[in-house]
Amino acid sequence: MALYRRFLDGVPWYLARYYWWAYLWDKSIWFFDHQLIINAILFGNYRKLQAITLPHVTTDSRHRVLQLTCVYGELTGKLLERLPQGMYIADACVDQLKLAQCKTRNSNHSLHCVRLNAESLSFADNSFDQIIVFFLFHEMPRDARERTINEIARTLRPGGSLILTEYAPLPQRHLLYRFPLTRWTISRLEPFLPDFWRHNIKTSFEESLRMHDKSLSTEAHADCFSRFYRVASLRIK
Repeated sequence: MALYRRFLDGVPWYLARYYWWAYLWDKSIWFFDHQLIINAILFGNYRKLQAITLPHVTTDSRHRVLQLTCVYGELTGKLLERLPQGMYIADACVDQLKLAQCKTRNSNHSLHCVRLNAESLSFADNSFDQIIVFFLFHEMPRDARERTINEIARTLRPGGSLILTEYAPLPQRHLLYRFPLTRWTISRLEPFLPDFWRHNIKTSFEESLRMHDKSLSTEAHADCFSRFYRVASLRIK
């Protein structure tokens, strides 16, 4: 039996098949949740990306905020510092949620952990004023990505916003992409990234919004690491 099948309990097949070694194995969870390691994975850009992301976080204490899936490093704690009303966090992996709880146990603000698949959120329509997605979409096959985008469009309220921190569109001029060995290595470790690079997320989001009688109001983005990464803020109406 393939090793990944041991991790299939309640998680999407692609997460277990391709990322068990990074997110589901208890030893890997301990290993990767070190600032030095996660920063190295992002070629030294973790804190820079975090610094670009945080100013887009709402400052209105009446707003409901969802972090869609857990992330390694200090981001969740930094988000909570800005949100006296607390924050929801959803992930398909129980151990990732436990890690998020552990890292924020000394916070004065509440972290509401919910085990959910991002493709099928059991929240009502228009539940959130802001949804934060930090390096999730490139780890999904396109159909799962599209379903998740649709769920974000459904659960965001008019006037709300999506903060998306991810790889930028196809970085043809970036040295890491132009050099065949690094491009091959990244694509082997991130098997859905080549498709993500060519997926127009904004167009998919706009199409999903229209299905829910909403539309894109404004878009702002900032690139990082010579346009290898991007932080986008998409507000809807």
